Amino acid sequence: MTRFSAPFIGLIALALPLAIALTYLWLGPAVAETPAVVIETAPAPHAGLAMIGAAIAAGLASVGAAYAVAVVGSAAVGALTENPDLLGRLLILVGLAEGIAIYGLIVAVLILNAV
Repeated sequence: MTRFSAPFIGLIALALPLAIALTYLWLGPAVAETPAVVIETAPAPHAGLAMIGAAIAAGLASVGAAYAVAVVGSAAVGALTENPDLLGRLLILVGLAEGIAIYGLIVAVLILNAV
């Protein structure tokens, strides 16, 4: 069984929403020019760029969080081998590193709500 590394999963988290945003950007003008579409449902002209920005924000935050968790997690395991009493403190440090991805997700949601 193949084990995927954390940065690889972060790159997938960046590429998938970016591909969806590019598809929306490409198909957006065609949908807006269709006469059967009501004006209120037509996408905004900058909606595709907003989706690309949200994808980049969430994807790069995920890559950064994956790298931070990998570094902090390996250091935490090394520290736990020397002193098992540090478990609670080290879990907090790993959780702080994971918070980077949550901040990126919040920024992506704020960008998408502005459209």
